[in-house]
Amino acid sequence: MRLVKTEDAVGQVLCHDITRIIKDIEKGAIFSKGHIITEEDIPVLLNIGKDHIYILENDETKLHENDAAKMLRDICLGPNMRATEPKEGKIEIIAECDGLFLVDLNRLKTINSLTNMMIATRPSGFPVKAGDKLCGTRIIPLMIENERMEQAKQVAGSLPLLSLVPIRPKKYGLITTGNEIFYGRIKDDFSPVVKSKLAEYGCEIIAHCILGDDDAIITSTIRAMLDDGAELVLCTGGMSVDPDDRTPKAIRNSGVNVVAYGAPVLPGAMFLLSYTKDNRPVCGLPGCVMYSKRTIFDILLPYLLADVPVSTDQLAALGNGGLCLNCENCHYPNCGFGKGA
Repeated sequence: MRLVKTEDAVGQVLCHDITRIIKDIEKGAIFSKGHIITEEDIPVLLNIGKDHIYILENDETKLHENDAAKMLRDICLGPNMRATEPKEGKIEIIAECDGLFLVDLNRLKTINSLTNMMIATRPSGFPVKAGDKLCGTRIIPLMIENERMEQAKQVAGSLPLLSLVPIRPKKYGLITTGNEIFYGRIKDDFSPVVKSKLAEYGCEIIAHCILGDDDAIITSTIRAMLDDGAELVLCTGGMSVDPDDRTPKAIRNSGVNVVAYGAPVLPGAMFLLSYTKDNRPVCGLPGCVMYSKRTIFDILLPYLLADVPVSTDQLAALGNGGLCLNCENCHYPNCGFGKGA
């Protein structure tokens, strides 16, 4: 590209989109890349502050911003997504289905560290709806060296940087534990909260039992629900270290692999996560799920429904951003809770 005075640009080819911004009315390209500048265009360009502009000159060693943005698009784009056309050097990627949005954070950081190019995403690990914007890509200058973009491709590797895993409604079993509920001393306020959260994702409850603090009975009930086809089993209550709280022991004895009992998240420290041999989740939900608007259960539920395994390392990383501030007006997930990187 070559810089010229606007008055001298008639007949030249514009090498980038020219944007006009009118507050609260308009923001968009009034001239696009490739436009041949006419006499009539000169006052328009001057009126938006363009005393100088870049015109296109052939240079096979460099890529235009739109072409470079397409390369960044190809690095990012995974299944269940679509990309917009380049506009002012920027391309956006949009979700084509409801699902769990995931980003390879290490590769994202490495590519953005190359400088002169950028990929900005929404936070990884949260559910999105079809039509939601997932990321935007662009290079910073108008032109960039071919070798720099080839370097980005090498860093990215063959797998897409972004993933969108469809969330599938599951059939689940719910076990409410506690002698105080089993014997009718207090009302079960826990189950309606859990049912409401699962209903948001279209899940179907196939069994619900209220049991006392007898770990052998809880264990046999978990096994029976799994045998009857439950794809997810949730046990509420009895998750603390009190002598009458038997739920963790009952879950362990049901033949599962316990990933973790306890997590660096408040509310939700006493959460228990386990999987059966065929990867069906069995979870112990602490009492905070009943009375707190958002907890570790809200962070992990999309993973459980998308069949994305949760590891101990992932749980440990939740400590950064794992403190809910209990805002008077809850804006989750549009807040910092669960967004540690």
